[in-house]
Amino acid sequence: MGRSRSRGPKTARQRELTTKRRGELSELAFVYKAATEGFHVAKPYGDSERYDFIVEAGHRLWRIQVKSTTTLLNGQYHVNSHRRTNAGVIPYHLDEVDFLVAHIIPEDTWFILPIDIIHDRTSLLFAPRHHPRGPGLYGAYREAWHLLREK
Repeated sequence: MGRSRSRGPKTARQRELTTKRRGELSELAFVYKAATEGFHVAKPYGDSERYDFIVEAGHRLWRIQVKSTTTLLNGQYHVNSHRRTNAGVIPYHLDEVDFLVAHIIPEDTWFILPIDIIHDRTSLLFAPRHHPRGPGLYGAYREAWHLLREK
């Protein structure tokens, strides 16, 4: 028999598990997408690093942090671009991560963002594909896999 599903509001733990599972699935999707783009991908042992993956592009190694979302906020997709500590939320720094890769799940699209353009932000908004006001602040980074390639 299948699991019974609660119809009432979810507890904080249930929401966390859903968000965590969604993040894990986006990480798997990232490995597949990056590999189909011709990159070699490695996962660090454990989860103590600030980045999720190492991507090899020719002679370069990039530290990649993957984030994902299904959440619309005022018509744009909202992505948290920070890590949590006891002191609260802290944006990623240049000495920790090279790129933040945002997976917009409903569109199955990827934004490849150099950390130096977002290192001071703790959240980001991405315009949907056919947004009436255009591609948004980060539109140039949609599917920008070329940024990871060796020049």
